Amino acid sequence: MLLVIESVVTAISNFFWGVPLFVGVLGTGLYYSFAFRFVPFTRIGYHFRHTYGVMFARVTEGEGTFRSFAAACLASTMGVGSIAGVATALTMGGPGALFWMWMTAVVGSSTKMAEIILGQRYRVRFETLNEYLCGRNYVFKNGLGWHSLAKTLAWTFVVSPWSLLVQTNALTTTINQVFGVTNQIILWAVFLSLALVFVGGVRRIAAVAEILVPAVSVFYILTGLFIIVINYKEIIPALAMITRYAFTPTAGLGGFAGITVAQAMRFGVARGVYSNEAGMGTGMGAHAAAIVDHPVRQASWGVIESLMNTMVICTITGLSILITGVYLSHTNLTGAALVAVAFESSYGQVGGAIVAIAITIFAWKTLLAAYYAGQKQVNFVFGDTKANTVAMYFWLFYYLFPIFLAGADTGLLWIISDTIMIISVCSSIAALIALRSVVISLHKDFWERYLPALHSGKNPSTVHYANKP
Repeated sequence: MLLVIESVVTAISNFFWGVPLFVGVLGTGLYYSFAFRFVPFTRIGYHFRHTYGVMFARVTEGEGTFRSFAAACLASTMGVGSIAGVATALTMGGPGALFWMWMTAVVGSSTKMAEIILGQRYRVRFETLNEYLCGRNYVFKNGLGWHSLAKTLAWTFVVSPWSLLVQTNALTTTINQVFGVTNQIILWAVFLSLALVFVGGVRRIAAVAEILVPAVSVFYILTGLFIIVINYKEIIPALAMITRYAFTPTAGLGGFAGITVAQAMRFGVARGVYSNEAGMGTGMGAHAAAIVDHPVRQASWGVIESLMNTMVICTITGLSILITGVYLSHTNLTGAALVAVAFESSYGQVGGAIVAIAITIFAWKTLLAAYYAGQKQVNFVFGDTKANTVAMYFWLFYYLFPIFLAGADTGLLWIISDTIMIISVCSSIAALIALRSVVISLHKDFWERYLPALHSGKNPSTVHYANKP
């Protein structure tokens, strides 16, 4: 029975992540790139200055739940997909998969901007929680009047937190491989440490994420760059291999032999979306709670998340695997375990510890973000009522669920994750297409009216939304 289920899930995943979502994801990104007049790239300096440049600055204007940087950290972009996801993309789609991850990030920066704008536009304020929140549910309900679909989506993600499995699987397999700790000990330790954060509420979750994300990102980038630098002679061949096999089959290339161009595209786009979340709709949720003076200002984080995560962190992971040659010597490994071997080839046993630490913190932070997103689904189901107090106990179910399934086959878990992600991507693309005029109007208002007026000293009134739940 398990084999039958696996074959059905794989067939569904491969079909949708073939032509349908290849066209849907890249097509939506291209549409918004043109609609935004390529602002993600023509204003790249502005995006950096108003994201990383002010990430610790005090908020003086606007309304929301927490600071822009905290919202970006809760968006869960920097996660296991940047390490384990890249490794599975390469082992299942060959070197060319990394090229299609790059393409997903390039056009996805515009998609992510559009998603964040929608989240800010249709966010609601819960009086009982004293929070601003949003998600596809509220966009469908308040923006399009699709009440039934909004409720169906909410219940779908409330009762099936499958997305957690790839996080816990990557965490347990890496720590087990490097330190020999058993899965159950690891998972219960994670469960209890997360519980200490959850009891502090959403603001404590955001505060913890603000500390972890920059620290582990810089740590991983620096250690990964060292591997690339000491193997600098292999950089050009690796880049050539990535480009070549994005358009030609990888026949006769060790563990990559027999991989088709279609597989490179399929796994490259799927893992690209998973790593930067452009098109998944998660940006509509976390970023909606940010305190900003205009929705489009927060959307700059979408550009930075897509480009920094995929073009920098994912590229470091991919190149570390290719230039060290571990894909040839360890064809039985995939996911975080393969990345750990790549780091060990340069750092010795310390390399495995580096990856284990990075995976642990990335996964732990992503579990925080996943819980936040899941709790917002529960909030939607109960509405702005006192019944929402049960949502604080949601984490008991949410994290007991993966504790007993983290030891499942890594490849199968990623296929299941891809399949569940189809629902997220299809619903998000539907919202982005149906509400494109709203997105473009707000985008134009920011760049052509609000920002010029602000720079000229006219002090335009802030643009914020607080819809009824």
